[in-house]
Amino acid sequence: MNKVILELTRIVQEVALVESPSEQVRRIVDSISHVIGVDVCSLYRMADDGDMILLATHGLASSHPIRVPAGKGLVGRVATSRHPLNVADAAGHPDFYYIAETLEERFSSFCGVPLVRFGEVIGVLVVQSRRPEKINDESEAFLVTLASQLAFIVADISPLMTLISNVNQRIVGVKGSPGIGIGQVQLCHHGGLNDVPDATCEDIEGSVAQWHSLLAAVKEEVKEEQAALGVELSESVTGIFEAYQMLLADQSLTDKVVMEIRAGHWLPAALRMSIHYFAELFRAMDDPYLKARHEDIQHLGNKLFNVWRGVNPVEQMALSDEHPVVLVGPQISVSDMASFPAGSLAGVVCFEGAKLSHTAVLANAMGIPAVMGVGSLKGLKSGEEIIVDGNEGQVILHPNDTVLHEFNQLVTQALSFQHKLDELRNVPAKTQDGIQVRLLANTGLLADITPGIRNGAEGVGLYRTEIPFIVRDSFPTEDEQVQVYGKVFDAYEGKPVYVRVLDVGGDKQLPYFPIHGEENPALGWRGIRFTLDNVQLLMTQVRAIIRAARGQENLHILLPMVSSTAEVETFRRLLDDACAELQEEGLELIYPKLGVMVEVPAAISQLRFWRDKIDFVSVGSNDLSQYLLALDRNNARVANRYDHVHPAVICEIERAVQSAREAGIPLSICGEMAADPVAVLLLLGMGVRSLSMSSAKLPKVKWLIRSISLPVAEQFLSEARQLDSTQQIRDAGKALLEAIGLRELCSG
Repeated sequence: MNKVILELTRIVQEVALVESPSEQVRRIVDSISHVIGVDVCSLYRMADDGDMILLATHGLASSHPIRVPAGKGLVGRVATSRHPLNVADAAGHPDFYYIAETLEERFSSFCGVPLVRFGEVIGVLVVQSRRPEKINDESEAFLVTLASQLAFIVADISPLMTLISNVNQRIVGVKGSPGIGIGQVQLCHHGGLNDVPDATCEDIEGSVAQWHSLLAAVKEEVKEEQAALGVELSESVTGIFEAYQMLLADQSLTDKVVMEIRAGHWLPAALRMSIHYFAELFRAMDDPYLKARHEDIQHLGNKLFNVWRGVNPVEQMALSDEHPVVLVGPQISVSDMASFPAGSLAGVVCFEGAKLSHTAVLANAMGIPAVMGVGSLKGLKSGEEIIVDGNEGQVILHPNDTVLHEFNQLVTQALSFQHKLDELRNVPAKTQDGIQVRLLANTGLLADITPGIRNGAEGVGLYRTEIPFIVRDSFPTEDEQVQVYGKVFDAYEGKPVYVRVLDVGGDKQLPYFPIHGEENPALGWRGIRFTLDNVQLLMTQVRAIIRAARGQENLHILLPMVSSTAEVETFRRLLDDACAELQEEGLELIYPKLGVMVEVPAAISQLRFWRDKIDFVSVGSNDLSQYLLALDRNNARVANRYDHVHPAVICEIERAVQSAREAGIPLSICGEMAADPVAVLLLLGMGVRSLSMSSAKLPKVKWLIRSISLPVAEQFLSEARQLDSTQQIRDAGKALLEAIGLRELCSG
């Protein structure tokens, strides 16, 4: 018995320490065959369609992957019965299913045991022998015990990943846009604006004139590219092109380049320095949404440079429906994607980039899979086959026929899943027992507006107002702000719009109003602290927001980083003054609803005092989690410790929900937590009935809500309260998702 326990422990520990999925399954079958002394040991993993896929074998022939149809053969019998099967003559069994490729006719006996995880069969472990006799009871018991341990390891092994034998074939990056695309590589080489050398300007006035001509030419080209995408698609991505036009029309960029030219730099260097200046303003920010804007500015800079030198970065191959292309390059711009006709672009792979860049936003809007930040793919040539897996953030190079077949099956399954989500677009987010949950979209770019509406958003839960301030070289005027905000109210007319007042300071610096000398800017002069100390800016913005709403009842004003009653009361007086001024000027308005973002932990205990001072609460789960855990999720050294389902975070958010309920204040959850399936289960159990998230996440969250009943969520919350680690909560949540048929959501 001690020997059996030692062997069990050795195999499980040895396998758990191996990182490569293909090596893990190889170690499993080799070790078991050696310990038991059998001729064959095989490990099967159940696919989503119920078929059994041979992950690894010791003893069978397997020149190419073997797939056993669902319910077929002795393997299918074990999976269906959930019970071991031990026979001396496998070929004589009525359920025997012959697979010629395995050459298993050489073996007589068969013993199979199911791999069961959280009540679900996920695979089958099989041993076979040439001897026509059952394996002994001790060996069968060993297999049953080992299978129960291995089930938790095998559950995380994708059958597909074991097919990719060469580790160099799989490149991991950042998820940019979901989906799977298969096509031929089309390399995209942008001119290196960052590599432009310094040189003296020989003709300053001529260069200034050339700069203005270049701006006009690129503005026109952007319009043509937008038109080339087609009228229907253009409606989905208009905001992206408007953002490009806004940057091109921004006087601060124009003036900066002119200033550098007049300082003696030739035009390309002046452009390089100006683009670098504005890009770095965004790159320095911690907020991933705003940080990603630096890539958009770099894309625009590259476009200006390429037009100046008359170069097309994409040398197109002959296109056909049979051979779609995948754009691959250091940076892929909107212009590059727009140069391909609809239907011919299968995917996008960027050496650089983040999941919130314009490239990713456009790819999402176009329904094109994208993977960002894969690093340089040296040796890759145009015309080579490539797979873009935006669901997992990976790229498969040089796939063989078997891998292509498996990925094509995933594409078919994804289309079926997407069709299921599309059917939910116009139905309410109601639990199975009739509890309504309001789903709102987060936005900050005009590009986000249409995707939110298309995905069924019931309003805007968080409108970030920082960008119009950050991209200029001076504070925007009241009229300029009205123009920008008005487009959001127009798009969501009659639906709630929650507008967060200017949230700068800390990582979000204004180029024309720098904040220096703070040792800890995250806890310094930022959010409502900054704006109340600059009341003239705040008054201008509040007036602009009210004017942009044009008397609609849907305006909600949201205050960031609130930590005291005095801040709420001071802003309320300012809001009263702004409304009074506008009414005196003849504006018909409805007094806005006022709320606070619960980001600072101190706000939770004060909600009971704000019953008559605010109309709603929005929990900013990203910042609140960081402050509670004292962790910066953008710091690579500690980011792996950050998780918003940490027991302490769950406890404090539940306290906020209870405090708001007792005070009669409506509460919504905003941030990544609102779109995390495991977190959503917990939030539903707490009684949260309003969630705000990025528009792309809305359909899956709605599917989750419509697939569960409130008692199930409440029971999960009750169980989670007793767990003392993030991993335990996540494992329990994923098990519940699988149990209610939502396996597709288990990866996040």
